[in-house]
Amino acid sequence: MKKQVLFIHSAGPQEGKQGSSQLIAYLQKSLRSDYHFSSPEMPDPDNPRYDPWKNELQAQLSELKGSPVILIGHSLGGSVLLKYLSEEYCDLSISGLFVIGSPYWGLDDWRYKEFELSDDFAARLPQISQIYLYHSCNDEVVPFSHFEHYAYKLPNAKKRIFENYGHLFQGDLPELIHDIEAVNR
Repeated sequence: MKKQVLFIHSAGPQEGKQGSSQLIAYLQKSLRSDYHFSSPEMPDPDNPRYDPWKNELQAQLSELKGSPVILIGHSLGGSVLLKYLSEEYCDLSISGLFVIGSPYWGLDDWRYKEFELSDDFAARLPQISQIYLYHSCNDEVVPFSHFEHYAYKLPNAKKRIFENYGHLFQGDLPELIHDIEAVNR
């Protein structure tokens, strides 16, 4: 049975080389044929609101049955996954959660109440075998302090810090492929 991977993209345009599009293309190309990769278009990515994203995420998760799933969120997609998983009931077996370059809403000038996590969000997450946090030091969109805050709140998460992937993580990201494959061993 194919292992299931659900990718939730960033906010903003997703066409061409914008948003998460190149990261999605890389993952589709790199994951072996024993993975079923899906990446739904989220509602109104240029003007995202939590409730429509939550509803689409809920619909996508309800279609995943059987083997443990891997969830990947890039930028806003990562913060939406964490919010959803800490606030809603999810009976899926989650073998890995990958949060890539995600904002920690409520820090600095990143005040957007509907996306903010509760202070105890980490304790409210369902059982997840492995959590990975990815961030690039040269991320021009989400400050590194957001990664540090996630790392503090999720001390058992595996942390991956990169020098030159920027915010979009374009090009090869073999570390992500390696970690996805390691989760399923």
